[in-house]
Amino acid sequence: MYGMIHRAARQMMLENAGDAAWLRVSTRTRLEDDAFISAQVYSDEATFALIGAIADELNTPLPDLLVEFGRYWVSFAVKSPFSQIMMLAGDDLVTFLGNLDRMHASVKASMPGAVLPAFYLMSSDASRLTVSYRSPRSGLEPFVRGLLEGLLNHFGVEGVVDELGPSQNGVDFQIRYTV
Repeated sequence: MYGMIHRAARQMMLENAGDAAWLRVSTRTRLEDDAFISAQVYSDEATFALIGAIADELNTPLPDLLVEFGRYWVSFAVKSPFSQIMMLAGDDLVTFLGNLDRMHASVKASMPGAVLPAFYLMSSDASRLTVSYRSPRSGLEPFVRGLLEGLLNHFGVEGVVDELGPSQNGVDFQIRYTV
């Protein structure tokens, strides 16, 4: 994964638990400052160790922390230099989700070593969207749920995200919403 994920995790931890808690996490994971360079690609093991240590420090089950981190990631990304790329993906939920893979292609062009997930807007109507998520990484579905919830919030849309489970396209999520 890339350093911006690490930076977001560090910032979330600092905001929610403070400096002392972050120091315990960084000591436990042995991540040095160079593990937080935004455009640098890091091993999945380092990232999973970081997220696991944060979950342990906060005494939060890992799936719950991943949902929370997904929500946080959206607000963090919107405030970062990454926001320029996000703005190009669309200014409403449906357009943004439809362009999410294009946005990831832009990120991939600047970080060729990054392994990014694929998202497909499978169906859309006035109150429901189905999004398929595909990734070589397993276990990140709670993070994706949090991302989708974070996008609802970002676009000012009231809604609920449900994981529908595996499909031939990956793992499907349904977003039920009102405008």
